[in-house]
Amino acid sequence: MKLFHSKDFEITKQGISSLESIDIGGIKQSLLIQTEKPGSPILFFIHGGPSMPVPGVSNRGSDYALVMTTKELVKHFTVVFWDQRGTGKSYSKDIPDNTMNLKQFIQDGNEVTDYLRNRFNQDKVHLAAHSWGSVIGLSLASLYPEKYYTYTGFSQITNWVENDKLSYKWLLEKAREKNNQKALQELIAVGEPPYLESFEQWAVIRKWQLKYKTMFHDAGDKKSTTFFSGLKIMLRSQDYSLMDIYNSLVRGFKLSYTEEMLNDINTFDFFAGVPSLQVPVMFIHGSKEKHVMPELIKQYFEQLDAPKGKRLLWSDKSSHTFHLDDARENEQRLIQYLI
Repeated sequence: MKLFHSKDFEITKQGISSLESIDIGGIKQSLLIQTEKPGSPILFFIHGGPSMPVPGVSNRGSDYALVMTTKELVKHFTVVFWDQRGTGKSYSKDIPDNTMNLKQFIQDGNEVTDYLRNRFNQDKVHLAAHSWGSVIGLSLASLYPEKYYTYTGFSQITNWVENDKLSYKWLLEKAREKNNQKALQELIAVGEPPYLESFEQWAVIRKWQLKYKTMFHDAGDKKSTTFFSGLKIMLRSQDYSLMDIYNSLVRGFKLSYTEEMLNDINTFDFFAGVPSLQVPVMFIHGSKEKHVMPELIKQYFEQLDAPKGKRLLWSDKSSHTFHLDDARENEQRLIQYLI
């Protein structure tokens, strides 16, 4: 079943507006490729989640993409969005559970990179990522610097466990401030992270993050993001059906959090694992962020050895997802710093 379709822009006949399904990591996965200038530098973007595919395949013709806007980007870059395995257009009930792990997602991202380099006959691509996608993205930039011109991390995650600890502390303070006895009881009962025993442990902290809207900041206008901002993009999409949305938000979510994946996200540490980066790097973080805590990106940025250059930029009206004004500014930042 298709819902209402709406576009903010159209790619002309001279450009490329292509939805493709290719074999990546042994399964069919979907890419959206948009550009007004075939042959322009590739900007490969990796979405967050796991299983929150915006920006993703659903963004064809959609200017606002939660992190940045795209109408101007496609005039300068060949912009590529990827629905990761188990998500949106890349969901299949036949995906083996044992492939839902960080190593496989990194390998998938590497295969997509090589596909783009080969297809467009370019030695390197620009790489960008948001949230969970930044775990894949920074790993790729570290492992294969010869394949990337630059790396840009939006809401960059550096250490999942340390971030959960900071979030847990913030949630307790918020619950005490609000005198929310239910929140206090549940948070105290589950204890401080890491949560390695079960998904149910980890789900408690996520429940109260959702209740206290850690991903969103209300700037007092109609351009602030909400949960429905991402949902609206999928609902408007010419390429997404209701089943694709269900596959992203329900089936894909359940598939993503395997025991192995929970172990992966609770054990990686970029402070120790990626102390240096051999490509120019830019981090863009919401100054109102309460989901991926700013303290950690500040520390990581200061410690990171990046001989080819590093930037840490802030978006003043944003938390984990980006206010429309900040998204437009982020688009211009990409155009200014990557070209």
